[in-house]
Amino acid sequence: MGQWDAWIGREEQRTDRIDPAMLARWCATLDRDLPDQDDVPQGVHWCLCLPDAATADLGKDGHPVRDEGPESFLPPVPLPRRMWASSKVEFFKPLRLGGKVTRQSKVLSVTAKEGGSGSLVFVDVGHDTFGEEGLAVREVQSLVYRDAAGPDAPLGPPALAESSFDPASWAAHRRLIPSETLLFRFSALTFNSHRIHYDLPYAQAEERYRGLVVHGPLTATLLLDLARQRFGDQSISTFSFRGLSPAICGDPLHLVMGGPEDSIQLAAFADDGRQIMAAQATRA
Repeated sequence: MGQWDAWIGREEQRTDRIDPAMLARWCATLDRDLPDQDDVPQGVHWCLCLPDAATADLGKDGHPVRDEGPESFLPPVPLPRRMWASSKVEFFKPLRLGGKVTRQSKVLSVTAKEGGSGSLVFVDVGHDTFGEEGLAVREVQSLVYRDAAGPDAPLGPPALAESSFDPASWAAHRRLIPSETLLFRFSALTFNSHRIHYDLPYAQAEERYRGLVVHGPLTATLLLDLARQRFGDQSISTFSFRGLSPAICGDPLHLVMGGPEDSIQLAAFADDGRQIMAAQATRA
C-alpha cells in the first residue's frame, strides 16, 4: 500500500456554461478571431469547470491547500513545487457556445519516485468533459510534485545560449515572445493563481526559476492553434503533450509542426534550441 492510495479513485464533479464573453476573452488572449459557428475551439475546455477555492484557502504557492479531509480531491503531498507535466486528450465532439458543461474527474494513480533532483510524486487525474450532446473531451493529466529548491540553487533554466533555433526541418513555424500580459490573461482565463506565472520575486526566490514561467497548457493551446491554422477548426481527434523544460516569459518561443498528416508532430523550443515541449496529434 502506498502512502496516498486512499486518494486513488476519489472523484469530483463540476459544472459550467460556455458564455460568449468568456469565449471572446479567450480569442482576444490568443490574438485570433471569434469562430463563425457555435462550435467552441479545441482547447477551451482548459478554461471550464475550474477549481474555485476561496482566497483564504490558498497555500503559499497560490494553489488550493490540500489536506487529509474528505473534501480534498488531490492528495496532500507535502512536496512544495507543482507542475503540470503532461496530458493525453481525446476530442469526441465539439462543445457548443452557450451550452452547459459537466466535468467528471477521478484520481487514477499516485506514484512516488526518487529522481536526480530529489523526491517526486506523480498524480494522474482523468477528466471527462460532457456537453449537452454527450462526451466531448476525455483527458488524463499528469501532475508532478517536487522537492523544494535550495536557496542557493542556480536559477533555471540557464540563460539563453548564443546558438539559435533553426526551424528549416519543420513544415510550419510560429515565433512569439510570451509577455507578462499574456501570462496574466491566461491565468485569469484558467483561474490559476500559481505564483510562478505572475510573481517574479516568488518565482526566483522560492522556486528558483530565472523568470516568470509560461503555463504548460498555454504552450499546448498555442500548439493546438498552430494545427488549426493548417488543418481547420475541429481538426484534431487526439492530442498529447509533455513538458520538457520551462518556457520563460520574455524569451522567444518557437512553435513548430511537421510529420505526416496522420501522425502530426508538434513542439516548442526556446530561441537557443532547448526543447520546451513535445506533442503529437492525429486528425479527426
